[in-house]
Amino acid sequence: MAQYNIAVVVGSIRKESFNAKLAKALEKLFPADFSFTHIRIDDLPLYNQDDDGNQASSVLRLKGEITAAQGVIFFTPEYNRSIPGVLKNAIDHGSRPYGKSAWNGKPAGVVGVSVGPIGAALAQQHLRNVLAYLNMPTLGQPEAFIHNKEGLYDAAGNIGEASQKFLQSWVDAYVAWVKKHN
Repeated sequence: MAQYNIAVVVGSIRKESFNAKLAKALEKLFPADFSFTHIRIDDLPLYNQDDDGNQASSVLRLKGEITAAQGVIFFTPEYNRSIPGVLKNAIDHGSRPYGKSAWNGKPAGVVGVSVGPIGAALAQQHLRNVLAYLNMPTLGQPEAFIHNKEGLYDAAGNIGEASQKFLQSWVDAYVAWVKKHN
């Protein structure tokens, strides 16, 4: 049986991040041949092209973890109708220097959870534009705009019954997407 390691990039570095919580809960819905590497992005320096020839160890770690993965799932909150700066910074580091992008060809999934009813939809659309440029085949359907409301999780922190069927369908579609592109 093939093994698939998925890089998980959470665009929020907040200790009680809704998106980090969703990432952990969603992982439990994947088949046993999928494993996950949570990519640290809070220690990356601000991207500066002058550093492309001498990238920081944290940047090299990020690029190595992305390169080793068979796919990437981005969990993004929505800040001011777009993606958080810390997420964009990580994406920029992973794509540089020009022609040496760790993201190239990696099958991507985009998920976002928010307290608002549109569930980070605008941030996800902006992120999809960036991923298209990076040549990351990105799962289009189903879209996962998740409203962080009562019932999203059960008492144990797992995906709740009300959201189980939809989120399992997203996971199943992403699993097929990764297998198609590997």
